[in-house]
Amino acid sequence: MAKRARKSNKVDADVRALFFDDHQREEEMAKKTWDPVNGHQNSPQRDQKYVKNVRPRSENQAELMQAIDEHHMVVALGPAGTGKTYLAVAKAVEALENGKIERIVLSRPAVEAGESIGYLPGDMEEKLAPYLRPLYDALTDRLGNRRLKALMGNGTIELAPVGYMRGRTLNNAFVVIDEAQNCTYTQIKMLITRLGWNSTMVLTGDPDQSDLLPGISGLKDIADKLDTLEDVSCVRLQDRDIVRHPLVASILTVV
Repeated sequence: MAKRARKSNKVDADVRALFFDDHQREEEMAKKTWDPVNGHQNSPQRDQKYVKNVRPRSENQAELMQAIDEHHMVVALGPAGTGKTYLAVAKAVEALENGKIERIVLSRPAVEAGESIGYLPGDMEEKLAPYLRPLYDALTDRLGNRRLKALMGNGTIELAPVGYMRGRTLNNAFVVIDEAQNCTYTQIKMLITRLGWNSTMVLTGDPDQSDLLPGISGLKDIADKLDTLEDVSCVRLQDRDIVRHPLVASILTVV
């Protein structure tokens, strides 16, 4: 009986209540919530669960979202982690679901980040998968794997390298050009002239983080020229807009 009682107590200690009152719920959430700076504490900023409606976390992010709503062409410049790509993809999915556009076209230059990954086996899509992975991740977060595969299967969502965009006219589409700092001036000029009727194009990138040789990236020059046009919005995000680990913002101020 003694052994059975001890076993019962051990089981009770491992069992968690299914329902909590308000006080117990706050204590449970405090245990589960993790903050990268202060450890375990109740920090809603670190809650990365899926939300149906994306909300800005800074004034510049709010400006970017408003610019996408009001302009057919937007250039989003800023350091890594400021949400440029995610907000652009989220807005693209929102426009598709609301019936404002018929398809989403996402493009990214296939440039290796400082090292050669060698020969990649498979067909074109398999070869490009490592370069387009960040866009897949953002789409999966907004749509889920099953729906994303269905939309890509019927051509509603298309992921393509920059080199395959030449000669096209993109009507009724939401176009996102990611990592535009790895495009030359000529490539970006070609891309922005793909814009068709009833379409929106967002270029994202960080001019200070190009993987091309110095002086080759054309993003900064294009952004400065487009900024003079009233119908084009250029949004510049800063270190304070970074929504990744707080250490990222600190690192970017010294490197």
